[in-house]
Amino acid sequence: MTPLWKSGTALIAVSALLTACSAEPSQPAAEEATQSAVSETPASVVSSSASAFDYAGRWTGVEGTYMTITPQADKAYQVVIADLDGPKTYAGTLQAEGLHIERNGTPQVIVPGDGEATGMKWLAEKSDCLVVAANEGYCRD
Repeated sequence: MTPLWKSGTALIAVSALLTACSAEPSQPAAEEATQSAVSETPASVVSSSASAFDYAGRWTGVEGTYMTITPQADKAYQVVIADLDGPKTYAGTLQAEGLHIERNGTPQVIVPGDGEATGMKWLAEKSDCLVVAANEGYCRD
């Protein structure tokens, strides 16, 4: 008599079981997860009064990074973002949805939010923050 584990039937059953357990999510589920991740942008944390928010001052990031925002004339701001490569200065314009800057040829909107909205675990407990981009934010101490 042939042991069950050597029979072709047992191998087919085990193979089918392993395939079912390791199957990837269906295409719609994978697309839904991707769309969900893409839709979580800083714009989702904008309050209706983003243009009335007080952006001015120094905002602290992680590992020595910071952002300083200085009001200029009529809805214009000077934005200094100091990352690990050093500080860089940008011209900002306050609009209804937030403070607009162009960084490295890419337009960005700085919006108010909380530490959780920054996507950075080190800032998660903070309540007064600015979100620059996904996983980039600065908070008041």
